[in-house]
Amino acid sequence: MLVIRPVKMADLEALVVLAEHATPKLTNLPANRERLEERIERSLAAFNDEIEFPGNEHYTFVLENSALVDEARHGEILGTATIRAQAGANEAYYTYRQETLIHASQQLNVRREVQTLALSHEVSDATLLCAYSLNPRYKGTSAESLLRRARLMFIAQYPERFSRILAVAFPGYLDAQNESPFWESVGHHFFARSFHDINHIAGVRSKSFIAEVMPQFPLYLPLLTPPARAAIGREHPAHEEALQEMLAEGFVRSRHVDIFDAGPLVKAERERLATFNRAAWHPVRLRPDETLPDAEPALIANQALGDFRCIVARYALSATGQLMLSEADAKRLGVEEGRAVFAAPLTLPSAVDAFDEGEI
Repeated sequence: MLVIRPVKMADLEALVVLAEHATPKLTNLPANRERLEERIERSLAAFNDEIEFPGNEHYTFVLENSALVDEARHGEILGTATIRAQAGANEAYYTYRQETLIHASQQLNVRREVQTLALSHEVSDATLLCAYSLNPRYKGTSAESLLRRARLMFIAQYPERFSRILAVAFPGYLDAQNESPFWESVGHHFFARSFHDINHIAGVRSKSFIAEVMPQFPLYLPLLTPPARAAIGREHPAHEEALQEMLAEGFVRSRHVDIFDAGPLVKAERERLATFNRAAWHPVRLRPDETLPDAEPALIANQALGDFRCIVARYALSATGQLMLSEADAKRLGVEEGRAVFAAPLTLPSAVDAFDEGEI
């Protein structure tokens, strides 16, 4: 009985727990009660506002098990994920961009291509899918895809609220000591703080210090340590499957990496994503659960902005194109017979690991 819905203030304590248990700790999901309360308030405002173009809105969702309801009629919160309508609406969204410089001398007959990292805020205009955390009990289940991709089902219904370019930044590689080789070779020299300290500060305070302290000149990769170079564009092991799913969705690797741990950033034009291309509207037809035909699972969402709901259910269509749902699934979605729902297959094509053609 899992359902995705917008966050409520009553979910605050659950969000604190999810932030504390995120692996690794996330800058965009700080385990800080005050910041998470602000996040919920900002999300409530975003869902209630009339918006014609993306700005500084944050849409935060939770994954709820509606079968486990307490006295206050709250289900168990198992996960959370957020959409930032514009990554750099309030302050620039900084990344390192991988570039190649050519050093040549005719006199010495020398030509060398040198890889560099340059501070960039080109991704600031993109819509960012972020702050994803799921209860470990549900890892490896359809709950992962539901929480991750329900955001795409929401964006597809309200395109005016989001950028045409979507991006996802994945946590970077940490070594056996839970330290970032990239940070130790780069950021530590400028901040004299541990990776985990600076990650926490970035989550609970303004990130203006990035532009104030980080070097403005390109970093030459040959001057970094071998472990730091190997970490560039490499995801944290706990997020390998998540990255593969986003590549299967249609995202491609960009030349941008995180400025702290060099984790990869993938992006895509939203119309190229599988969920957008394969989704369709269907009127609902209610059927007893035991009479529903076998069918592949699908993401199914209602069309209510502030009361958005998304679940996984069978993609069972009648001969006239009606989506057949059980009464329990219709109740979770908050829809009645005859109302239209938005559906997309849960299964994705095989992942294609490629770079953005526009950045090669």
